Amino acid sequence: MNSIEWTFQLRFIVALALGFLIGLERESTKSKRKSVILGGIRTYPIISMLGFGCAWLFQLGATFMLPLGLLAICFLAAIGYYRKTQADKFGVTSEVSALLTFVVGALALLVDIWAAMALGIINTMLLSEKAGLENIVEKLNKNEFTAVLKFLLVTLIILPVLPNKNFTDFELNPSKMWQIVILVSSVGFVGYILSKVIGQKIGLWLTGFVGGIVSSTAVCIAYGRVAQKNPLQGPSALETTVVASSVMYLRILVLIFIINPTVLNVLWWKLIILCLIGFALSFIRINDARIPKTTEEGVKQLQNPFELRPALVFAILFVLLSVVTKLVKQYIGVQGLLTLSAIVGLSDIDPFILSLVHGAQTDISLVASAIIIAMMSNTIIKGIYFSYFVPSLRLKTLERFGFLALAHIPLLFF
Repeated sequence: MNSIEWTFQLRFIVALALGFLIGLERESTKSKRKSVILGGIRTYPIISMLGFGCAWLFQLGATFMLPLGLLAICFLAAIGYYRKTQADKFGVTSEVSALLTFVVGALALLVDIWAAMALGIINTMLLSEKAGLENIVEKLNKNEFTAVLKFLLVTLIILPVLPNKNFTDFELNPSKMWQIVILVSSVGFVGYILSKVIGQKIGLWLTGFVGGIVSSTAVCIAYGRVAQKNPLQGPSALETTVVASSVMYLRILVLIFIINPTVLNVLWWKLIILCLIGFALSFIRINDARIPKTTEEGVKQLQNPFELRPALVFAILFVLLSVVTKLVKQYIGVQGLLTLSAIVGLSDIDPFILSLVHGAQTDISLVASAIIIAMMSNTIIKGIYFSYFVPSLRLKTLERFGFLALAHIPLLFF
């Protein structure tokens, strides 16, 4: 299939269409809110065409026309803003959008067309989703937002200066290790944001799903405490915990695929099977009419995984487990590594599994077996955790987590 040849005429149509799209959104907002907004369905296409025309003149040698056109739009936006202040309105969204529309029209001619399309479409989305974005901000507290900024700041400063080469006989690469830390923290943060923003709107099952992206162990403990305080919520909390534990396999699958896809050749179908078994177990309901259908208390107890301290702890654990794993393989052998997998599974398994995958070049089958054992051990401990918090559901908990743990054993021999 031949790629589209973006002729002058097609670029003009794109500029006009993007201006019309933005203008349509502004006209709709003006009608709904009865507010003072700069321009509408006609103004923004004209602004986009003005940008396109100034860019055309720029190409023909009248280079002053492009900055002059931008200054003219700035003057128009200033007049529009002054008019709004007279009506006690102080937002500058429409004015800034007008400036961007001019730029979009110019870029439609001057650069690759995707840049103009991206700016125009994203601009329209941001304008139209004002209520949705404000709702998201309301659900995120200041501490969470500050934590994100701190982590991003430290990441942008640290990652570029870390040496990208191996040190010591253990082949420790600071840059690659920190990239893994960022990757794991980012995946967890996505689940955390989904849990906070969507909350109980998505229902109990999906609450466990997005919570499991953060940490299935954290979900187990958080919802175990919820059920401990309110026993009537025990069955709902158990279902959520089983779902979150099932998502663990998908989360590990994605992380391994990004870090070292070669390991997936012998592992991917095993993780899919375990995930499906876990989901099937989550559908086994405990019938009790008194049980609330959803709860957000467990979601509220989840900690933000995107803070600096958890990231540093993960980095330290990753380095230590990388060293310990290589020492065990060197001096004890296969049995030592499998025993270590079972022990490490009693806590957070992500650093251990990713340290295995990161250095896996040979013995892929051994690495896969170690990962399965670590996940089985982690499944057992989660069942014990929840049973401790909710003694009334101890038998039901052990049935579900026990069956899921036993499902790991046959996969060790394939």
